[in-house]
Amino acid sequence: MSKPVFRFAPSPNGHLHLGHALSALLNARAAVALGGRLLVRVEDIDQTRCTPELERDMFQDLAWLGLRWEQPVVRQSDCFAFYREALERLQDTGLVYPAYLTRAEIKTFVSDREAEGASWPRDPDGAPLYPGDAAVLIEEKRERRAASGASFALRLDMKKAQERIGKQLFWEELGAEGPALFEPARKIAVDASAWGDVVLARKDTPTSYHLSVVVDDARQGITDVLRGQDLYHATSVHRVLQELLALPVPRYRHHRLILGDDGRKLSKSNSDTSLRSLRAAGMTHAQLRKRIGL
Repeated sequence: MSKPVFRFAPSPNGHLHLGHALSALLNARAAVALGGRLLVRVEDIDQTRCTPELERDMFQDLAWLGLRWEQPVVRQSDCFAFYREALERLQDTGLVYPAYLTRAEIKTFVSDREAEGASWPRDPDGAPLYPGDAAVLIEEKRERRAASGASFALRLDMKKAQERIGKQLFWEELGAEGPALFEPARKIAVDASAWGDVVLARKDTPTSYHLSVVVDDARQGITDVLRGQDLYHATSVHRVLQELLALPVPRYRHHRLILGDDGRKLSKSNSDTSLRSLRAAGMTHAQLRKRIGL
């Protein structure tokens, strides 16, 4: 049996915080406990916010945590051709369509419906599901935007995608830390319809998180995806894409989140929880492990 392969995949668009430390250390611990390997992947699709300086700081933080990973490190910015190929394969199935509504138009449309007393479905992250261009724009306006080269998003027609698959999908969910690492997997049913027609790419960006993550995990031979509970529901979207692209399916492990004093998930904008600021304030590695429950 081949060794399990884990990955820690941060984005250098801000400084790592306590939540990243928990995820990185849990991946490292699981790899050791299960006799596996650990990879680091740099998710730097956003070339505006992701900078070489932040990437340098990120690796310094990981080194301070005591993390050890295999080389070479894969950067998503070097893999656009692979995402483009996967996107073209999906487009060839007829399941992908250009969507021209702006975020403001979607917000206004949904707000108007809710003001009238109607409810509008929202995805697990709380964003309203895409209503479709035809619900907002008359045909003439839709044609005009397409002809003018206006910005658009490429969306997956989720209903048609599930009809093409024609069966109920599942994923294996296992524990993320401690004895739970060795417990039997639970079979989780996919509910991708809760996400509606997700974005796969945009006019000026050849991929989205959903598309790139399944392509990257397959290319790197990731067998175990250990990540935060905030991405638990997104696994349904990833399973649909894996099925459509005939990609291997890793096991999934979703760990607890580190929350701020306000009860919300930590953000890179909260500098008081960044590893660099905590280290500068004198926090030791042992104190950090205790703070995050390790």
